[in-house]
Amino acid sequence: MPDELLRPTVGAGVDMSARPWRLMSQTYVAFFGGVLASTAVAYLNAGRLGVDAAKRRLILLTGLAGLLAVIGVFVLLYGDSGVTSGLRVSIRIVAVLCCLAQLRLQRPMDRAFQLRGKDYGSLWGMGIAATIGGAVAEALILLLVTVVL
Repeated sequence: MPDELLRPTVGAGVDMSARPWRLMSQTYVAFFGGVLASTAVAYLNAGRLGVDAAKRRLILLTGLAGLLAVIGVFVLLYGDSGVTSGLRVSIRIVAVLCCLAQLRLQRPMDRAFQLRGKDYGSLWGMGIAATIGGAVAEALILLLVTVVL
């Protein structure tokens, strides 16, 4: 009978067919795509890492809070002159801060993945799609906010 003490358990319960993405690569998606794009990538990556359902819901709630913060910043800084560079920088700061909070929720399982000695997956395809889709969706939401105001 094999000894249970010596059996590795780092990869227990994690599907290794879909390789996760590097955590810091997600910040590029957040910077260029916004809060919605980074939330989508973080949620999908959390599933690939095997993060529990409660933390995945926290990732979604963080994304919702980030989107509300972006809308709040937009309402405060949007003026008659239109979209200014200060507004764009502020929205990017909110997106990156939201992404950093989401990365913190993924970090323990990412460390476990690193211990398994596997390679990360490529974020290029999904990252570009999420960046474009998230930026367009966020722009439409902010356009809707300007119409309502």
